[in-house]
Amino acid sequence: MAIFKGAGVALVTPMKENLEVNYDKLAELLEDQIKNGTDSIIITGTTGEASTLTVEEHLEVIRATVSIVKNRIPVIAGTGSNCTKTAVELSYQAQLAGADGLLVVTPYYNKATQKGLIDHYMQIAKKVDIPIIMYNIPGRTGCKIEAQTAAALNREVEHIVGMKDAVGDISYTLKLMEQTQGEFDVYSGEDGQVIPLLACGGIGVISVLSNVAPRFTHDMVMNYLNGNHQEALQMQLKALPLVDALFCEVNPIPVKAALNLMGWNVGSLRAPLGDMEPENVKKLSKAMEEFGISLKHV
Repeated sequence: MAIFKGAGVALVTPMKENLEVNYDKLAELLEDQIKNGTDSIIITGTTGEASTLTVEEHLEVIRATVSIVKNRIPVIAGTGSNCTKTAVELSYQAQLAGADGLLVVTPYYNKATQKGLIDHYMQIAKKVDIPIIMYNIPGRTGCKIEAQTAAALNREVEHIVGMKDAVGDISYTLKLMEQTQGEFDVYSGEDGQVIPLLACGGIGVISVLSNVAPRFTHDMVMNYLNGNHQEALQMQLKALPLVDALFCEVNPIPVKAALNLMGWNVGSLRAPLGDMEPENVKKLSKAMEEFGISLKHV
């Protein structure tokens, strides 16, 4: 049984002016996502600036999210680290906090071997018994889970259940599906490739776009899963200019700017990330308006 099917939001972590986590705003964002049909909350991932949260902040954001969501939809906690010991502890504490599943990115910077990756995920899996989704984004981490490695982990550990595939290569996705023989839950990690990945047998997306268009993203995925393939494709094509704008600078700089343009006041970003370049703000504003999103701050 999959943790979720459809569109999960890779949620931002809202900040106050002093760059402390804004828990009141987090609650507002979560309620809006649930109201607009989002199928799962993915918290403390890349979009949630996990790499610049302290360990205690990281865990407190997970605890707060679980408490606010109250089992209405699944909460998946990002608990990856470039240190296996840290990833194990974060994963264990996230399970204690009530997370329904874990999103565990490959160790970044270290460039682990495939044997090292197997050991990394096995150590985490031995400490928890909730579902684990591996996060494969080699362009950001410098480390790639090969399809054979994913299949081996899936065979060895029942609760290593899937992957967020942000490799950006449909040939890789097809090989992953072939190696895992359809026994693996694959989610798109690329908002511009959702429908192609679903066509390969994927079951959803873990989405940045869902931050600003939750109902649209949910409907796009469910249209495909329910057999309305042409409508889903047209929605994917409509979203492409906005998706491009949301990634014209490194994530999550543009999506936080987008939410602020919408009046959500989610604050700025912690260094080394910073404010969006003015010319890119104009590009983003234009794409949002053409998509049909009302702006409150320009």
